[in-house]
Amino acid sequence: MTVLFEASFERTLDLLQARLENIPPAAPVEAWTFDDAPSRRACERRLAERGVSARVRSAYKPLLHFFLEEVGRQDLASVTVAYPVHPQTPANRFLLEAYPLAALLDGAEVTFRPRADDAFRYDVTLAFKDGRREERRVAAPNRVHTDMAGETSVSPTGWLRLGDDGEGERLETDYERLFESTMTAIAGHPWTGEEPYFEELSIRVGYPAADEPLGFADEVVSLREALHEDLYFSLLEVFQRKSGRPLGDRGLKPGQIAPDIGLSDGAVRVRVDLRPLSRGASSSADDPVDAPSLDRAAAPIGDAAIRAGLERIGGEPFEAGTRSGRRVLARYVRGSDAAVMISGGQHANETTGVVGALRAASRLVQRPGAHFTVSPLENPDGYALHQRLRADNPRHMHHAARYTALGDDLEYRNPAEAGPHLNEKAIRLEAERLSGARLHLNLHGYPSHEWTRPLSGYVPRNFAMWTLPKGFFLVMRHHAGWETAAERLLDRVTAHLATVPGLAARNAEQIALYEIHAGETGFRLINGFPCLSSLDERSTVPVTLITEYPDETIYGDAFIQGHTAQMATALAAYEAWQELVAR
Repeated sequence: MTVLFEASFERTLDLLQARLENIPPAAPVEAWTFDDAPSRRACERRLAERGVSARVRSAYKPLLHFFLEEVGRQDLASVTVAYPVHPQTPANRFLLEAYPLAALLDGAEVTFRPRADDAFRYDVTLAFKDGRREERRVAAPNRVHTDMAGETSVSPTGWLRLGDDGEGERLETDYERLFESTMTAIAGHPWTGEEPYFEELSIRVGYPAADEPLGFADEVVSLREALHEDLYFSLLEVFQRKSGRPLGDRGLKPGQIAPDIGLSDGAVRVRVDLRPLSRGASSSADDPVDAPSLDRAAAPIGDAAIRAGLERIGGEPFEAGTRSGRRVLARYVRGSDAAVMISGGQHANETTGVVGALRAASRLVQRPGAHFTVSPLENPDGYALHQRLRADNPRHMHHAARYTALGDDLEYRNPAEAGPHLNEKAIRLEAERLSGARLHLNLHGYPSHEWTRPLSGYVPRNFAMWTLPKGFFLVMRHHAGWETAAERLLDRVTAHLATVPGLAARNAEQIALYEIHAGETGFRLINGFPCLSSLDERSTVPVTLITEYPDETIYGDAFIQGHTAQMATALAAYEAWQELVAR
């Protein structure tokens, strides 16, 4: 193990108290920091004991926190919010930052409109049920800066305003210092050789901010989750630059980047070191080992359940290796039907597809003539990291587990250029060789709650369309000449999904909130389900149907509903494909 960087940072709230000890007692103080509400309230009480009147607000999602902490929401009749539009941000950036406010003001009429200038504040009009009316300005402290990728970003920042000191001044917080110092240390390390540069780059952080569930769907305010996301994707960008790749290149193979952001008891600390890859099995506390239990799986399953599921399916086993030495397990069931490939777990923090693939295959194998391959977990190295990270933070998205231990997205691994790193990608090549399938059902997921990068422009770069949940939708990719088959397949599958209890209604709720805070989805609705279809010839299989279920961080009944929808899609697509091929 090689330690690259280790540091502790004095907490901003402590520094603030020391700085404000000698100000005149009557001078009001306003500060914005990256701290949870209990910590900010405690700081206010300590300052009040010294005669200082202070209000410490959240620098992260300030409009949302204004309504959570300073407004009696149950008394509201209507709300109008004028949000800033800055020339160096997407037009909806500050509207996104208000999410999911519209859902939390249920019962009040809510209107959002863009402001005529780019000042970092929201203008809010509150109309109460008793006839009162208030005009409020809600500051949204931001800074324009060059981020770690060398791009111009507009990012939330700490702020301090003393008395009548006009706009106030930037307050660099512990949250920002930790991020900048860690990124600078890693970027400045003398990395040598070619990709991959390491086995595991471990970033262990302790930060004293508890998650705050919002009481709506799966939404939560989590400064620690946001820090994980910003560290991970910022580091990908640093290594993309180092390798001479464009930002967002999914073929980058730096190694496994693993930010682990724990809840501390007050300390702000970080340790970065190089470690060997983990090589153990993934486990789950209640691994389902029989088919009925798998149908009721309420959390991501472990290796034992995956192996048991494949044993029940039978067929011809085949496998591929990973960088760590784990195995990608698959089965080929030979039959007279038109063959179909079924896969899950390409992005290993998208977990309902793993269960959905096994459930679908266990039903298909009972069909006379069934002909398919199934590889329920294509990325076991990423899956093992996900299981490890969610042990302490089960409600975090953990996108560090999205890619393989090489650090790349296996779909973008070019077999002709992979050399010794073909690894997981070999499972798809073998599935196609064995079966001759012309349809690939690729089961995916995406975040079930808001995804942000607060210190690098807020909206995740190259993933803006995924920042808010917008229901269960399908992505179709097809070769030239296959458009008609692809369209008919979408029609048949969505018609069946419309019969799944509750699925269409949940879609409608998420899409409605998405459109308030982000704008049009850009999807085409087919039988009430959002779909995207495009010509794409990267895959050697001519038709690929990708599912996108908002599953990252869901558990219990929501998880069961998710893998049931995945199974229903796979079964409907298999059935429709037989009819389309026969035609």
